[in-house]
Amino acid sequence: MAFTMHSHSGQFCPGHAKDQLEEVIQHAISLGYTTMGLTEHMPRTHLEDLYPEELDDPDASLAELFPRHAAYLLEAARLRAKYAGQIELLIGFEGEWLRPGYRDLITELAAHADVDYFIGSLHHVNGVPIDYDGAYYARARDSCAPTATNGEAAPGSEVDAEAAEERMYARYYDEQYAMLAALRPRVVGHFDLVRLLSGSPGRDVRRWAGVWARVRRNLAHVAGYGGWLECNSSALRKGLAEPYPCRAIAEEWLALGGRFTLSDDSHGVAQLGTNYARALAYLEGLGVREVWTLRRREAQPSSSGDKAARLEERSVPLEDIKAVVSKWA
Repeated sequence: MAFTMHSHSGQFCPGHAKDQLEEVIQHAISLGYTTMGLTEHMPRTHLEDLYPEELDDPDASLAELFPRHAAYLLEAARLRAKYAGQIELLIGFEGEWLRPGYRDLITELAAHADVDYFIGSLHHVNGVPIDYDGAYYARARDSCAPTATNGEAAPGSEVDAEAAEERMYARYYDEQYAMLAALRPRVVGHFDLVRLLSGSPGRDVRRWAGVWARVRRNLAHVAGYGGWLECNSSALRKGLAEPYPCRAIAEEWLALGGRFTLSDDSHGVAQLGTNYARALAYLEGLGVREVWTLRRREAQPSSSGDKAARLEERSVPLEDIKAVVSKWA
């Protein structure tokens, strides 16, 4: 079987992804996916949290977010029923941790009866997007730059940029820890997204002692509550040499007994399963033999009338996924 725990559609992520949600699901079925996590981005609440593509008419963009999320949940539930005999559809969303004030909203969204899980993700540092483009990344990095005093490197110098990026990484993992501590997400999304647009995305972060201490703290916290990290293949299609997370972090995670799930983080039909063969080879090179997903079991109504499904963890051997992926070539 093949699966993904992280996906998007252009229908509910316009300007950021492509294709109707049903088209994405139909293509997943044609590829042999047996489980698919639907995880459209959650709505945001402030104008300053909009992405550049949403700024042509900011007020209208913001006003559309909550109705779009409600429409997504309705459509996802309809499609789950329609394709129940062909694919297991898990309904979730990608949590946007821009600041601690989003804790209550994410918790409320996760409590919806049709929501099975959510992905805990960070796409910002100090409120600035870090994966949109180089200019925004630089703004986020510069917001973390040390103040030049007493003979320190002047802002904008090579040494100063390195120091600012180290501080940016530290800030990213501190904000990530706040999200992890507040929400305890079942799936942690693209754990080291901060390296995507870095000046040196392949650097060994262990050489930054303060950053590495934060990485280890965050991993230990996730392992402590039983969360999963995703092996996210989207890093490969974006030009990185390794999926998220990189090898040093993945090795530390495995040393803690941590479990991986698998995601293509697709943003439309064309990206479903992209680079899965490379991601599977990466996991095998780490000694991983299985990844994890979820299975829904419909629950009987409780005394309160709650009909929420029960979720079971399911181990999937890499060999089973490889057998499906081998047919895509």
